[in-house]
Amino acid sequence: MDRQLLRNRTFDELAIGESASLVRIVGRDDIDLFAAVSGDINPAHLDAAFAATDMFGHIVAHGMWTAALVSSVLGTRLPGPGTIYLGQELKFLKPVAPGDTVTVTVTVREKRAEKHVVLLETRCANQRGEVVLDGVATVIAPGEPIEWPCARLPEISLKRSDRYEEFVRQARELPALKAAIVHPCSPEAMLAAVEIREEGLLEPILIGPEAKIRAAAEQAQVSLDGIAIDPVPHSHAAAARAVELAVAGKVATLMKGSLHSDELLGSVVAPASGLRTERRISHVYAMSLPAYPKPLIVTDAAVNIQPTLAHKRDICQNAIDLMHTLGVAEPLVAVLAAVETVNDQMPSTLDAAALTVMAARGQITGARVDGPLAFDNAVSPDAARAKGIVSPVAGQADILLVPDLEAGNMLAKQLIYFANADAAGLVLGARVPIILTSRADSLKTRIASAALAKLVAARRAPLEVPA
Repeated sequence: MDRQLLRNRTFDELAIGESASLVRIVGRDDIDLFAAVSGDINPAHLDAAFAATDMFGHIVAHGMWTAALVSSVLGTRLPGPGTIYLGQELKFLKPVAPGDTVTVTVTVREKRAEKHVVLLETRCANQRGEVVLDGVATVIAPGEPIEWPCARLPEISLKRSDRYEEFVRQARELPALKAAIVHPCSPEAMLAAVEIREEGLLEPILIGPEAKIRAAAEQAQVSLDGIAIDPVPHSHAAAARAVELAVAGKVATLMKGSLHSDELLGSVVAPASGLRTERRISHVYAMSLPAYPKPLIVTDAAVNIQPTLAHKRDICQNAIDLMHTLGVAEPLVAVLAAVETVNDQMPSTLDAAALTVMAARGQITGARVDGPLAFDNAVSPDAARAKGIVSPVAGQADILLVPDLEAGNMLAKQLIYFANADAAGLVLGARVPIILTSRADSLKTRIASAALAKLVAARRAPLEVPA
């Protein structure tokens, strides 16, 4: 089938009083997309709390969003392709709110033979018949007939941050948490520490070589006024000192700076560290995905390379406990494999089946666990139905428990880079939560990671300070 064609009206064809219209319903996405493209982030258009105090009492669409509909009619309908926009008089008469139906009408008012100039009345009205915009457009009408296929517009999805908003809000309501920032000797690590402090989430103690810390702050162009520095000679000493402070109860969380993750975690799990528990430590990515209706945890994608069944039990329980902290009473855990049936040639399916039974018998608590499940039927109800899977978890998982680190890391990175996910990273299973940040993390992700750590720490009994 041929694509729909755009057809114009030439100057000679246009008649006084001739008109054309289009109808659009303004949605929240329209407003957000216009703000993103134009850079107009006036809170009257974007922030419901601010807009409630404004003269209209609610969010309103940008005036120029409505005006852009006029341009659409002129360029595609009347006169149509080949039209050159010379000028536009506009009067904004009433606000346009999300949910309003706007009818845009342009009407030929005057034709000037010189240069094919045409004046058109431009009017927009809402579903109540109220005129919201009025004006006059001046254009050069096309001299030749044009018939042209409509362009195929790209599909657009908005990346929203609301998956994190609630637990970040809860974290902000708590007092700032003392945090050991371990070896913050790069501009990125220093900036992350200062940003999180400014957000009121953490009160950082910077542990590392003082000269390098100050040099990193200078490179990052941030001030260290009011921030404590605990000087040690090198990164290994910084990790050991951070553990010592946590055991003594002087900090409630650790945050990775510019040292390697295994160097920090090695000090945490050392036999004499004092931060070890009966649990295996594990990493969680708390994902905020535009295409998924709730937060999604992927575990373990950063610590345990080839976990045993016993390790997976701890990895699973760590993630479940985090979900409880976030207010999910009975999270749904999908134990992932390449297929959704048990196959003795695929060890991951055997582990998945075993974990399902372990949850049923109380060896994993506080969640509904099912596996093996392939990724598609873990997160898509349609995929689960198509394969005839009857499961309390399929299609609506809160936690994805991966077979090994390689699978988890690839899945997490694909979600981040292909699905526009934000991924807050945290290590659990020690006596204090550990924030693992990346140089590629956005400010929003760093804030979310710190908020998670703060909530986890706040719900734990403080460590006993050794005599």
